[in-house]
Amino acid sequence: MSVEPFDVVDLIRTKRDGGELTTPQIDWLVDAYTRGYVADEQMSAMTMAIFLNGMGRDEIRDLTLAMIASGERLDFSSLSKRTTDKHSTGGVGDKITLPLAPLVASFGVAVPQLSGRGLGHTGGTLDKLESIPGWRAALSNEEFMAQLEEVGAVICAAGSGLAPADGKLYALRDITGTVESIPLIASSIMSKKIAEGTAALVLDVKFGSGAFLQDPARSRELAETMVRLGTDAGVATRALLTNMNVPLGFAIGNANEVRESVEVLAGGGPADVRELTLALAREMLDLAGVPDADVEGQLDSGKAMDTWRSMIQAQGGDPDAALPAPRESHVVRAERDGVLVEQQALPFGIAAWRLGAGRARQQDPVIHSAGIDLHKKPGDEVRTGDPLFTLGAEDAARFDRALEALDGAYRIGDPGDEILTGGPLIADRIA
Repeated sequence: MSVEPFDVVDLIRTKRDGGELTTPQIDWLVDAYTRGYVADEQMSAMTMAIFLNGMGRDEIRDLTLAMIASGERLDFSSLSKRTTDKHSTGGVGDKITLPLAPLVASFGVAVPQLSGRGLGHTGGTLDKLESIPGWRAALSNEEFMAQLEEVGAVICAAGSGLAPADGKLYALRDITGTVESIPLIASSIMSKKIAEGTAALVLDVKFGSGAFLQDPARSRELAETMVRLGTDAGVATRALLTNMNVPLGFAIGNANEVRESVEVLAGGGPADVRELTLALAREMLDLAGVPDADVEGQLDSGKAMDTWRSMIQAQGGDPDAALPAPRESHVVRAERDGVLVEQQALPFGIAAWRLGAGRARQQDPVIHSAGIDLHKKPGDEVRTGDPLFTLGAEDAARFDRALEALDGAYRIGDPGDEILTGGPLIADRIA
């Protein structure tokens, strides 16, 4: 029986007392945890020590690289195209990947978008796309590479072979109250993105009511940490710091977010979804060696829509099929004349989740037709009786709990009152 080079209890004590772990210690810890030598309760103690005391830049880099080394790395060197990718920290109504991937790919760049499923109030890209009849998330490596070469855009599930240490650690963080640790968030996201093999990466890091990290300063710290990690690993990386105080677009759910994404690809759609899609596309294309791309013209010309249709068809979906619609609906109307001054993202995300659009546990199914359609956004004038938003569900019994979540989440004020959006949609760019 081989002798282990370190004692995990010594490493836990080091972090508990505010010390730094060395590269060999971190490499061993991640490997020993992945193969089951370090127990969950020991790794729980380590994650709490990291949560409380943080990690230095070298430690975060070493943790990320060790998690990458726990599994396979994708290699896109056989492709005839440059690769560029995007990751969002998630939010309410965030369907940006859907119009963005085909838009960027329509310029002859490959977009390998390995996406996830939603948990709690943040929706998952795969759940949204599975609203489309026939569409499938699971692709073999051969299918994945062939679609990247031929279509240019793939949105699919990540294989279990990428950064398996992160998968194990993520599940543990979820049940030990250590999810919000910036070193652990940054290494989790970046280990998967670097293992994915893309040459360039743009991060959409959100702050505000509906964001993973609500405090703008903490979101900025996360963005800066991830940009450093990418740069240190040889991936050209940038981040946009974006506002998630108000839901993105008018649709919150799955099928209705796909519908809204198609509107954007048709040259329409909500102004905020279009603005963020275009901004991220410019950054992705610039890093992929296509500077000054006319992304607006490309979106309006229908070329991005053509790529969308090819992408959906390549994964078995029918881009012309009718999307699921809810069996029951409930309209909430304005009780007075005035201006909508507030619309908090988080309560609307929770309400959509309670309608069935999200899941409480990883194994739960989502109801693709469930969700919320907004009719007004902050700053819009309203008249008594105007529809503010419509709830959609398969079962009308879900409406009461959804409405409970929305109590106090929106407010009608008078002309001249402050509009509570928390500032512009794109707060900063970090490179």
